[in-house]
Amino acid sequence: MSIEHPQQFVHWLRHASPYIHAFSGKIFVITISGEAIEAENIDHLVHDIALLHGLGIKLVLVPGSRPQIERRLAEQGASIRYVDDKRITDSGAIQCIKDAASSVRIDIEAQLSMGLAESPMAGASIRVISGNFISAKPIGVRAGCDYLFTGEVRRVDDQAIRQQLDNNTIVLIPPLGYSSSGEVFNLTAHEVAAACAGALGADKLIMLNEERGILDGRRRPIPQLSLVDAEALLANQRKLSDESKHTLKVAIQACKRGVQRCHVISHKIDGALLLELFTRDGIGSLISADFYEGLRTANDDDVGGIIALIAPLEREGSLVRRSRDQLESEIERFYVVERDGAIIACAALYPSASKHMAELACVAVHPDYRDMGYGEQLLKQIEKSARAQGVEQLFLLTTRASLWFREHGFRKTRMDKLPKKRRVLYNYQRNAKVLIKTL
Repeated sequence: MSIEHPQQFVHWLRHASPYIHAFSGKIFVITISGEAIEAENIDHLVHDIALLHGLGIKLVLVPGSRPQIERRLAEQGASIRYVDDKRITDSGAIQCIKDAASSVRIDIEAQLSMGLAESPMAGASIRVISGNFISAKPIGVRAGCDYLFTGEVRRVDDQAIRQQLDNNTIVLIPPLGYSSSGEVFNLTAHEVAAACAGALGADKLIMLNEERGILDGRRRPIPQLSLVDAEALLANQRKLSDESKHTLKVAIQACKRGVQRCHVISHKIDGALLLELFTRDGIGSLISADFYEGLRTANDDDVGGIIALIAPLEREGSLVRRSRDQLESEIERFYVVERDGAIIACAALYPSASKHMAELACVAVHPDYRDMGYGEQLLKQIEKSARAQGVEQLFLLTTRASLWFREHGFRKTRMDKLPKKRRVLYNYQRNAKVLIKTL
């Protein structure tokens, strides 16, 4: 196959290579909706999953089967009843559920077994295993309602799953659980996936849904949410679709179990899995266990990243020029935000002769990440560090961002309010405004 735009391909592959190296040997749990299983592009999705496996990523797949179950129940003329978004599973329904889950499992195994020449799966030779990895218990009677064979996860046999993953095998776990008495219980794919991700300490939980991510009130995907923001959004449920509510609950649950990142993407977008994982900004919604995971003190290895970030601002006159030698000697004063190996924001705290005053300097956020809260988080960290050092007032000099700083509590002041040594260094040609904030 010829490549129409070879330089674009080379550019993409070079930018994807850090992710390829970083993901090798990591555990990803992927839940696939029942609708995705029946979609026309399921073969492309399976090819992408096979590619992840080929790159050394350890995969646990949890396929849903809701539409398949409902179709079987409808064919039998059985009534379908839900309470609190959970199906009440009677003895007749559990047989339909077992049939549907088995059928979906076999279909995925067949797709992953393809290996025809001239196909994306040629030479893949992928092993897939399923088993009784999930112990379950019945939900029981709640508010007078007996859920019968609808259950919840009791335990994940993470050791057995790890053994299979270490043998270079994809683990496929249908949303069924087994009790010590030999009963089978109906579980939801998302809850099984969250439980597995938590038990395995998975690096990522990826949910392939119908919607493009967690959607706001205007039906637009929310690119990134911290755990705190996710909980706040869920509390205001009027802004969320039913799918977003359910997905957000699962993501929050997974994050609280130790999963650092949960990705929500649509299976309808061809290549969504690759676009989400191998591009810096992804294509869906990311729920992160800790917003501050990328916010840290800078070290010597960050000098090059800081230079690349601030150089355009120095050229346009927004920041004072700093040499590499100066940055290297002052690096301990800097805080940075790192995202997928790239420095996307920085700020520095400089003490002054007056122990009660300090300078906030070199505040920069990459243009692609402005208005996403990184500047605010850096400012909060600087203020926290300043208070810990006994600083009572922060001051700064700015030529173009005075409005933003005033919106965050700074006020204009006179030059004579600065410490004496800082007044001597003032560059009158820049004509920077002086702002101050009492902590």
